[in-house]
Amino acid sequence: MNFVFLSPNFPEAYRWFCIRLRENGVNVLGVGDAPYDYLHPDLKRALTEYYRVDSLEDYDQVLRALGYYTGQYGKIDWVESNNEYWLELDAALRTDFNITTGLKSDQIARYKSKLAMKEFYRKAGLPCARCAPVTTLENGLSFAHEVGYPVIVKPDNGVGAIATYKLKSDEEMRAFFQELPPVLYLMEEYVPGVVTTYDGVCNSKGDVLFAASHITRNSIMDMVNEGVPTYYYVDKEVPADVEAAGRATLKAFQASSRFFHLEFFRLTADKPGLGRTGDIVALEVNMRPAGGFTPDMLNFSQSADVYQIWADMVAFDEVRHTYDGPHSYCIYAGRRDENNYVLTLPQLEARCGGHARLFTRMPDALAGTMGNQVAIACFDTLEEVDAFVHSAFQLENEA
Repeated sequence: MNFVFLSPNFPEAYRWFCIRLRENGVNVLGVGDAPYDYLHPDLKRALTEYYRVDSLEDYDQVLRALGYYTGQYGKIDWVESNNEYWLELDAALRTDFNITTGLKSDQIARYKSKLAMKEFYRKAGLPCARCAPVTTLENGLSFAHEVGYPVIVKPDNGVGAIATYKLKSDEEMRAFFQELPPVLYLMEEYVPGVVTTYDGVCNSKGDVLFAASHITRNSIMDMVNEGVPTYYYVDKEVPADVEAAGRATLKAFQASSRFFHLEFFRLTADKPGLGRTGDIVALEVNMRPAGGFTPDMLNFSQSADVYQIWADMVAFDEVRHTYDGPHSYCIYAGRRDENNYVLTLPQLEARCGGHARLFTRMPDALAGTMGNQVAIACFDTLEEVDAFVHSAFQLENEA
């Protein structure tokens, strides 16, 4: 099996996808824009060959890379990046090389367009926020007056909460339209809720091979735009209603042979037309792993190896390893360099003791959303999670 992995060096932890593929007997071929000498030694050993391009944005160069690999190794069986930014590139290459193990260009819109997702969520029987394309100021004001302020505006094709804003009045609406970016924007009614996810891997038949759930109490949008503390945790088990919503969503989207990251709201207040407090409401679909160090957190929480599970899906269409260790709450705290915390990162790690799992730096490209300093720990109770969050984010002027 010939597997082309795009940008195998970023994020750095993605080398484990390549390592596990190689261990499963897959011929792993890398294409990226980083110099070969910059690759992690373990990644170099996992790759049969690495083809460097000046830029992955240059489709002709990437096309030539796959043409070269086809000439050297025969037909390409898989192309994948597991990266939201390159999903359309993945699909274009599959289309041009007739690779059938993933989405092609005419199928990718339902996973990239937030507006297109709405119809599939409805097919899954899940409520979702009312939404309209942003066209004119008059239409924007009309929509806001219909659903009520605040309203959320965000790119139709975007990652996470980047370039996403909450508008609270007609004045803010007018100011937004004065600086409207030249991309398709959507306007949605505000949903009061906590983001709850369904993350995992499904095989070619859509069967879920592994699933877990993580919860983000603070608004992701506020993390990005206002710098509020960035933290979330992987739950010990997947709640039954999240499991049901996740499986219904995968079926509606006809998802197969994918890592998936599905986002829902759990309502924190009654919302007419959507549900009552505690109900699950659809948010967004992402057909790739959750960002940052979340795959590692899934491993820590569930005593699993999601890199291996994904590689087993690719090579065998089933999981050939067992994972029956203990489950725990795995908490992520992303701290920002500009803040003066009571505890330094090494001091916080020392305080965690045996609960500490990963304390490191976030790559600059992801730090705007995720914070600069990474602190990940596992605990048995939510009370311990709350205590860790307090210690992680306590500022010197608050002590």
